Amino acid sequence: EVQLQASGGGLVHSGGSLRLSCVVSGFTFGDYAIAWFRQAPGKEREGVSCISSSGDTTEYVNSVKGRFTASRDNAKNTADLQMDSLKPEDTGVYICAAPRYCSDSPRQTPYWGQGTLVTVSS
Repeated sequence: EVQLQASGGGLVHSGGSLRLSCVVSGFTFGDYAIAWFRQAPGKEREGVSCISSSGDTTEYVNSVKGRFTASRDNAKNTADLQMDSLKPEDTGVYICAAPRYCSDSPRQTPYWGQGTLVTVSS
């Protein structure tokens, strides 16, 4: 069965750091990009980052550029999101998902995890 297990969320003060991990199984990890989305209460889901299937390229929403870093280890079927200099507006449920390509829309993305909650206090 397909699983994308996100972990690493928690409560952190503004300026702090968290490292999220997404461990996947049930599909060929190296054939898929890994995207991170977040959703805050009362707000629409927002794409945060994406890393290509090979790890050669990354994309970030402007609001996190310079603060977040996506990575992956295809030998471990794991993708990480290092989040530094966190701000209260980064608060939300962070969900890892697996599209074929970073250009795919959420509707084209077949695999989604359950997410992990990140709370950044001011």
